[in-house]
Amino acid sequence: MKSHNLVDNPPRQQIRIDHRPVLDHGGKPVAGLHATEITLDNPSEYNSYTSDMVKEIILALREASNDRAAVAVVLTGSGTNAFCTGGNTREYAEIYAGNPGEYRQYMRLFNDMVTSILTCDKPVISRVNGMRVGGGQEIGMACDFSVAQDLAVFSQAGPKHGSAPDGGSTDFLPVMVGAERAMYSATLCQTWSAHRFYWYGGLTQIVPGLKVDGNFVANPLVVTDRLLDEFGRLAIGETKSGAARDEGKALMARGTVDLSMLDAAVDDLVTKLAYTMPDCLIKTTESVRKHKLVHWDKNKESNRAWLALNMMTEANAGFRAFHYGTKQQREADFIKLRQRLAEGATWGEELIHEIAPWVPPAKKVSE
Repeated sequence: MKSHNLVDNPPRQQIRIDHRPVLDHGGKPVAGLHATEITLDNPSEYNSYTSDMVKEIILALREASNDRAAVAVVLTGSGTNAFCTGGNTREYAEIYAGNPGEYRQYMRLFNDMVTSILTCDKPVISRVNGMRVGGGQEIGMACDFSVAQDLAVFSQAGPKHGSAPDGGSTDFLPVMVGAERAMYSATLCQTWSAHRFYWYGGLTQIVPGLKVDGNFVANPLVVTDRLLDEFGRLAIGETKSGAARDEGKALMARGTVDLSMLDAAVDDLVTKLAYTMPDCLIKTTESVRKHKLVHWDKNKESNRAWLALNMMTEANAGFRAFHYGTKQQREADFIKLRQRLAEGATWGEELIHEIAPWVPPAKKVSE
């Protein structure tokens, strides 16, 4: 049979590829079949993707798409802290800030990565092992299924850090959770717990990820029951406060993160997929994907152009603020920025230094 891969045996330095066994209904591995697991392997930077990693992911998805023995693709992150926190802010601050032409080329790679997920010839499962933030949330939502451990959190980072979540979130979120909730998440970058995102319809399944005294327990830091708060609103997925939060933190301190239930849930989903007609399965998958693809294909190129130009202004300030700022403050001074723009200030290094949460190098030299 002919190989249809773009590159055969490409080098892999920032991702791992493993073959997960496909289990039958009795729990035994099926001979000759597997699920291709692609692991983003940059745990020291919360599995953020560099430009080189993006290239590796594109090739890996194409290879998995062509793998005749693969039932599904599982996309995940290394470790227990993060699925993916988006683009690598070190690269953004050091290479792309102030360089729109370079970022435009980078965004071509990013767009191709998202498209590779949305056009994969196998169902793609996001195995959410930890936080899924920014571009990580976008590539996760491009997947066909999302199975998460319930300590994971989900959010955008765009307007807080000098960008817009136009790498997929502005296309996918309204389809998945509705326009109002999408607007709230995309503009304000509010964090959603796994329980809340599941309740909103953004996740296929959630399972406990915390084990205490040998037993799995639901995330103790959020409300996991369909309770009403003092205003009569459903409080499921909201962060606990006061004594309840202190009790939750104490329970967290006693426990350990265990992803065995997450892996069992992913394996179970792969088993269910295996017990379908393969061509009918992928045609159905493609038909459902169209609701995301129609928005993605309509907007991705104009969004790429805007995001590139934005590297001269707000992204130039925001990404450097996040990368060079202190642990306590990684955001630009939003109020001062609005005030200075209202006064007629123009974008440039002087304005960026005025709103920066870090001491710019030029200022250090003058001192």
